[in-house]
Amino acid sequence: MAFLDWKLCTMKLLCVALAFGLACHLVTATLSKMDAKKSASKALEEKTVHSDKTVQDRGLVTTDLKAKDIILEHKSYCAKKVKERHFSGDVLGYITPWNSHGYDIAKTFGNKFTSISPVWLQVKRKGKERFQFSGLHDADQGWIKDVRKNAKNIKIVPRILFDGWSYHDFESVFGSEDEIEELSQVMVQLAKDENFDGFVVEVWSQLGNQKQKELIHLLTHLSEAMHKARLKLTLVIPPAVSPG
Repeated sequence: MAFLDWKLCTMKLLCVALAFGLACHLVTATLSKMDAKKSASKALEEKTVHSDKTVQDRGLVTTDLKAKDIILEHKSYCAKKVKERHFSGDVLGYITPWNSHGYDIAKTFGNKFTSISPVWLQVKRKGKERFQFSGLHDADQGWIKDVRKNAKNIKIVPRILFDGWSYHDFESVFGSEDEIEELSQVMVQLAKDENFDGFVVEVWSQLGNQKQKELIHLLTHLSEAMHKARLKLTLVIPPAVSPG
């Protein structure tokens, strides 16, 4: 009986030892995989820095682009070409406050753009010949200075949205040259006070293709007032939507 007890005890000890050894092996293997992932991640991060080659030289301008190439190269750019433009036309770039990375992009690649439009401002009609601008708390004068320092010819043209305007508000402004003149002057003054180069206006789609003649008259007056003050006015026109 003592012999059997000793044998059973020995078998239990062997089972425990085997289980412990297997657990240690699995833990070691898991740690090794994690270490490998960290190493691979570090290697990837090291590659996503400045490159001596352009995207063309790296074969990234192609119709057969692979997902792994995007993952590997999406943070990498050719530092030597950062100030060169390859397109002679106007290039407008939007920046949204909810994506702060756009502010850094504008500072780094400002020379690639002719205009940068931070999505900052809204204008509301508060009564006859009374207009109120909101969103100025987002305007960052330090950032504007940094962008202009790196891109001498760039224009800072914040977007203005006609926020909360009713059909009656539009009709009232359309029907009054005094209101149109007042809106033009407060926009010009705002640009001067805040050191803007003009504005990007979003209003075209708000009337659903109604009152187009009157809207064009308003925009023409705004444009003339802005240009007279050596400021830019850009109108956003969305693509046409066909029935069906």
